[in-house]
This record gives sequence, C-alpha cells and structure tokens, in this order.
Amino acid sequence: MKNIEMTAVFEPCVEGGYIAYVQEIPGINTQGETLEEAKENLTDAVNLVFEDIRSRSRKGKSHKMITQTMSFTF
Repeated sequence: MKNIEMTAVFEPCVEGGYIAYVQEIPGINTQGETLEEAKENLTDAVNLVFEDIRSRSRKGKSHKMITQTMSFTF
C-alpha cells in the first residue's frame, strides 16, 4: 500500500479531548481524550471507510474488470 497525504484537523473541545477530521474527505469524523488517541482513532476511521469502499466496489461485479494501482497528485 502507498501513503496518501491528507490534512488532519484536531480541534480541542471545551470539555476536554479533541475532535478530529480529514479536511479532504467530508464525513470522516472522530474524537479522542488525548491528541494521540484522536490521531489513532482518525487513522482507524479513514482505513475503515476505504475498506468499506473497496469491499462495496468488488461486490456484484459479473463483468471483467481491470484494476490498477495509481498515484494521484493534488
């Protein structure tokens, strides 16, 4: 697997802890009691979303597909 660089945002909460999200991917949000926990939770959330997308894209494909790994620069 290749690494993709994205912008992680960590906002401190008034009641403590952090809210975390990825600026480039709306809908991936998490939180953590510490900055480290928020980073770990965000990594897990991003990986779960991509795993789900890959899984759904492979289901129900009866025709021949060509898959290829590509790099994208933004």
